Amino acid sequence: MSRVLVIDDHPIVLQGCRQLLEDVGVEDIVQAQSLADGFRIYRTQKPDVIIVDLAMRTGALGGLSFIRRLRLHDQQTPILVFTMHSDPVIVSRALEVGATGYVLKDTPPEEVQKAFQRVRDNRPYLSHDLASEVAFMEARGTTNPLRRMTVRELQTLALVAEGKPYGVIAEHLHVSYKTVANTCTQLKAKLGVRTLPELMRIAIQHLPSASGKPQR
Repeated sequence: MSRVLVIDDHPIVLQGCRQLLEDVGVEDIVQAQSLADGFRIYRTQKPDVIIVDLAMRTGALGGLSFIRRLRLHDQQTPILVFTMHSDPVIVSRALEVGATGYVLKDTPPEEVQKAFQRVRDNRPYLSHDLASEVAFMEARGTTNPLRRMTVRELQTLALVAEGKPYGVIAEHLHVSYKTVANTCTQLKAKLGVRTLPELMRIAIQHLPSASGKPQR
């Protein structure tokens, strides 16, 4: 019998995941509405599978850090990313830090269930469309500047795209104001811009979901 931990900050998503999992015979489902709570539950209840969103309330792609942190302790537990972020760079980065599978929230229920079952068996899962986009990106050596960024830089850029000031970004990421300022300086250099408004425009261009509708 599988125990599944679902981490998402939206009750409707949690409810939908529960129904999808119950429909494929999963009865032991635990849920968390923050990454911190999710990590605590993981350590105490040892789930067999973890389903996690990348962007919680902060919009900062914190799920990437969660996966990377968990993989420092546990290389075995399957992790399925369940998110709206379809950018192949983000998909590729999630797989690099340790996700077993990746599925979008607008995916038909049957495919989400298929993704879960594959990941539960410790087999990788990526939809055909996402796999094609990632492969195409790798094959052509894409010029997308996100590929050159660290997880922390991606998180910072996502918050910059939302117009968050440095102090708020520092609070979200649990780092100092100076660290955020230094990261933004590095981002400007990597992206070839000089001012914060220019950085915001680039961030919105490459992470459009961060500045528009909330990712749920």
